[in-house]
Amino acid sequence: MKKISLFTPCYNEEGNVYEMYETVTKVMKQLPEYDYEYIFIDNCSTDHTRDILRKIAREDKRVKVIFNLRNFGPSRSGSYGFFQTSGDCSICFACDFQDPPELIPEFVHRWEQGHKVVWGQKEGTAEKGFIAFCRRQYYKVVKDLAESKQYENVTGYGLYDKEVLDLFRSMSDPSPNFRNLIGEFGYPVDLVQYYQPPRKSGKSSYNFIRYVHVAITSLVTTSRVPLEIASYLGFIFAIGSFAVAVIYFLLKVIFWNSFNIGLAPLVIGFFFLSGIQLITIGILGEYIGEILTRQMGRPLVVEEERLNFDDDTEEDD
Repeated sequence: MKKISLFTPCYNEEGNVYEMYETVTKVMKQLPEYDYEYIFIDNCSTDHTRDILRKIAREDKRVKVIFNLRNFGPSRSGSYGFFQTSGDCSICFACDFQDPPELIPEFVHRWEQGHKVVWGQKEGTAEKGFIAFCRRQYYKVVKDLAESKQYENVTGYGLYDKEVLDLFRSMSDPSPNFRNLIGEFGYPVDLVQYYQPPRKSGKSSYNFIRYVHVAITSLVTTSRVPLEIASYLGFIFAIGSFAVAVIYFLLKVIFWNSFNIGLAPLVIGFFFLSGIQLITIGILGEYIGEILTRQMGRPLVVEEERLNFDDDTEEDD
């Protein structure tokens, strides 16, 4: 019997976590021919999420729980939890119901047809306003600038074959971005269209600054175009500055008595070129930061406790 691993990262989701468990349990009854496990990884919640997860784990041994020692961030915590799955395929979805668990049977059906990666792709969303606009532009920019194939309106929500996850595990990447790396690996992706509903309960821990950080990291890890742009800007402005200097020199020679250079061009030029330099240094800093992260060799997370994983050891014995 094939085994499906289901995975949900959570942080302060006391209003969603038990309902998510019940919903997934009902959905899996539609797939009686499969064995399954359901893994939660809690990123050091400060509400009652941990208490609810303990209750679920006591009631259902198929539910496995990892408690992190501290909040390691959604990327590191999510990746680590995903790597603890043991099924023939693994399906990741958020705890806020914006990734509809009702699509699980369709994901599995596409997987059985031979697709090793099946993603949900948003054809619409309840999200409105400035953040929604920025998110749409982010997808387009990464897709246009990336050196490998990228997909618009996907969050990484979907199914991954065990072969794909084993490849991720072998990389020892300190912060693997599944959504970006699939295109780098070259795996074809089968897309399932869905409408993204609003968050069911609670408030997202993400804010605009965190979204910007994720966008910059995605761009840095998928493309060298920002570095090339910085180089081109430096070359262009160096030539432009030299041309302006020559023009000013000739004007001063020709109109020696009437042409007054003044300090304004110098001040404007100084601040403009300083701004370009700071932008370039910032771009270099992002790439150097990624190199440093990979060289430090830190673990993705440090566990405080795990529940119901002992059952796997007993079965292996």
